[in-house]
Parts: sequence; structure tokens; C-alpha cells
Amino acid sequence: MSEYDVLCIGNAIVDIIAQCDDGFLVENGITKGAMNLIDAERAELLYSRMGPAIEASGGSAGNTAAGVASLGGRAAYFGKVSSDHLGAVYGHDIRAQGVAFDTRPLSGEPPTARSMIFVTPDGERSMNTYLGACVELGPEDVEVEKATGAKVTYFEGYLWDPPRAKEAIRLAAKHAHSAGREVSMTLSDSFCVDRYREEFLDLMRSGTVDIVFANESELKALYQTSSFDAGLEAIRQDCKLAAVTRSELGSVIISPSETLKVDAIEIEKLVDTTGAGDLYAAGFLFGYTSGRALDDCGRLGSLAAGLVIQQIGPRPRVDLRVAAQQARLL
Repeated sequence: MSEYDVLCIGNAIVDIIAQCDDGFLVENGITKGAMNLIDAERAELLYSRMGPAIEASGGSAGNTAAGVASLGGRAAYFGKVSSDHLGAVYGHDIRAQGVAFDTRPLSGEPPTARSMIFVTPDGERSMNTYLGACVELGPEDVEVEKATGAKVTYFEGYLWDPPRAKEAIRLAAKHAHSAGREVSMTLSDSFCVDRYREEFLDLMRSGTVDIVFANESELKALYQTSSFDAGLEAIRQDCKLAAVTRSELGSVIISPSETLKVDAIEIEKLVDTTGAGDLYAAGFLFGYTSGRALDDCGRLGSLAAGLVIQQIGPRPRVDLRVAAQQARLL
């Protein structure tokens, strides 16, 4: 029996979330809908210009781990923080959500990562991230017992920005595959795909990655096509399994022999899209590691994503297991 269902590896980031209008983005040179990497000086400037904000532990894979745990799954997490105030906040939050988090914190500089997230009235989020301590995640942070003991090891494409993290991912994947486990990744965003297209394709084609999560724009960016259908056929050839999200159009699950379409859930109001893809992956992977059919995995993903976009912040504020039971998915 596996000790964990899902091991998530990612940038441990405290999100600082504020609402703004599109004019604010233009005035401050912020690319709408993207994750923009910034330095410490830019982080201080944007923080000083933010309106009232909410602080919440985030980071893409951390959100996924929290979602898996909320559904009742056994989740673990690797991510680097510093031994400062935000690092303590991050560690407390993720452990309180039921996730095993034992990565040794840095002592001293750089500080724990933070992301200024500006949410416009249409619910779109524009992230401005100072990676801080995240860049120090390395092979020494890979806990062999967790990498071999998790049914699926999942990592975020954003980890390809800090160079030593690549070594950590490859090592974790090696341990996972040596134990007969599977490895999954999310492409993170289309700008990330533009930076690392060839490396991402190599991860898939070499078998380092078995399962891929993407949204429609990321899929098109990966294969440099304007055709969604062409992108689906291409990814079918490159990995064992893929789940592609399409916002209100739901998702499409692709395997070498199947194409399954899954509807999005109906929502009352779109509030904040932060964490939508992360929570879709959480629902899907919880279902997958529980041995459920692929379309049921997609429905669990749709439920988790649909609930998180009706709140501010990327981690579920409702008990996802109870919600899934009420929806008769569990």
C-alpha cells in the first residue's frame, strides 16, 4: 500500500491578493492573465501600490496538495521556504490542511517567496511573483521515501524557472519510476510553455512524465498551433494521459485510445480564477489514485475547480470531500 496518493512539488509562495481594474494593470505594466517573474524591488513597488489585500498560502502545486487533502486523499509536498514570518505562515497553513510538509527551510536570505495577484472584475488573475527562497529547492530536498511511496508525483511547470529545481524533479521522477509509480506535470501557463517548450516535450516523449495537465492556451502554445483539435491529437502521441481544461467548456481527457469530454459545473458567480487549474488537477488526481474511471476523475476535477473560482484565494474554503459526496461523486 502506498504511503501517499499524491506527492506535489512546487514553488512555495505566499499569495497577496487584491482586486483592481484593467487600468491599474496598464498603468503598472502588468501582463494580464500571466505569471510575471519579478525581482525584490519590483515586489516592494507593487505591494506599495496594492489596495486592501488578502494573504494566503499558495503556489500552484501547493494548492493541488491542499485540494487532494480536502478530498480525503493522502498528500505530501516538497517546496522551499525561508525561516521567516511568511515561511512559518506557509508551513502552518499547508500542514493544517492535512499535507505532509517536511522540506527543511532556509536560514537567512533569500526570504520566502510571495506573489502579488491582481484580480480584475472578470475574475482573471495577473500574478507578479518574487521567487525568493524557491530558487534554492534542489536535489537535496528530495525525500526518497515520499518519492517512492506516492502513487503519483506531480510538479508544476513553473519549477523550470529556478535551475536547481530541474535536478530535483528529475531525481524525484527517477525514484518514482523505480518504484513503479507515475509522474505528472502541469504546463502552468502559456508564457511558461513558450520559455521551455522543447524541454517540456522532451519530458513527455522520454517518459519522464506520464500524465500532463494543461489548459487550451497552454496546449496550443506547446504545439504552436491555433487548432485545439490538432493540439489534442499531438498530445495523444506524446504522453500516456492528458487532461485539458477549457474554462466554462469543461475539460477533455486524452489517452492513446480515448477522448472523453467532461462538463464544467454550473456556478453562481465567477469571483477569482486563481487556483482553478490547480484544483482541477487535485480532483482528477484524487480520483485517479483512487482507481476511478477517467470521466469520474474529470468530474471531480470540474467540481473542485468550479468551487474554488467562486471565492477569493486558491485553496478550498469548503470541505471538498463533503461537496463531492453531495454531488454524488464519492
